Amino acid sequence: MALTTIDLTGAALTDQFNRPITYLRISVTDKCNLRCVYCMPERGLPWLARSEILSYEEIVRLVRAAASVGVRSVRLSGGEPLVRKNLERLVAAIATLPGIEDVALSTNGLLLEEQIDALADAGLARVNVSLDTLDAKRFETIARRPGLERVLAGIDAALARGLEPVKINCVVMRGANDDEIAAFADWTRRRRIFVRFIEMMPVHENLAFQRDAYVSSDEILSALRAIGDLQPYTGPAGNGPARYYAFPGAPGAIGVISPLSHDYCERCNRVRLTADGRLRLCLFGDHHIDLRTPLRSGAGEEVIAEMLQSAMLIKPERHHLQLGEAASRMRAFSEVGG
Repeated sequence: MALTTIDLTGAALTDQFNRPITYLRISVTDKCNLRCVYCMPERGLPWLARSEILSYEEIVRLVRAAASVGVRSVRLSGGEPLVRKNLERLVAAIATLPGIEDVALSTNGLLLEEQIDALADAGLARVNVSLDTLDAKRFETIARRPGLERVLAGIDAALARGLEPVKINCVVMRGANDDEIAAFADWTRRRRIFVRFIEMMPVHENLAFQRDAYVSSDEILSALRAIGDLQPYTGPAGNGPARYYAFPGAPGAIGVISPLSHDYCERCNRVRLTADGRLRLCLFGDHHIDLRTPLRSGAGEEVIAEMLQSAMLIKPERHHLQLGEAASRMRAFSEVGG
């Protein structure tokens, strides 16, 4: 089917609360090569059939339609996106689409070092790496798989290729890694790294654990201020919800992401495309529309663009996450970090 030429002067994607939606997160797979204790059971989850997963060509068509109505930034995630073969092909195709200004990646970092050159050459601009501990044994306990050295090597490789800012997403868990807040913060004093501490969120797989392990961003900031003089900092490039701070003279900075204690819904600028082609209007809710069926039934990109605009009528004003109460199932905890 021939691709429809889209007029980039079309109406912007704006929801009913006058929030411009410029940021699209795309899960390219539901599979992951880790089994983090706060994200999924050790046995894994029922994975999607291959036929249910959007092809790269289908993703590109959807992004082209989204760009026509104002989406400017794309982030590829999963599951773990680097387990999907030839991801650089998708990066290259998206990076050259009219209207797209920024292509980023969220990853657990295990496969990053070996793929970084191909990804950077394809047009990847930035990378976020999920990392909850700097201790190898603790890494294996939290992730239920070994691999700390591979993740650190991936971070070094991203910095070497100039994919800045490199952001580290750390889910803080009481009794598991909250004693490492100072070590992560000290990292920002030595390297141009942006560490973001994330409140643990309630999902179906972790409710009992989350109630006991939850640490609020206010508590995290108190621990950081006990280390040294922490000043507000204008955040680096990106679309995420973090509030940033830095120690005087530090090349990096520290962020806190607080979906529970201080939600950022009024600043929401994002929607998420799942691996099987559903457009989720809230990362923590069940509001969604099916884009895969019309796409595979022959809908052109102008029709898809109209569906995106209509979807703004059901995008909720805010999420309603509560401590100990489950949100919709999330397969990639790093979805919260932009």
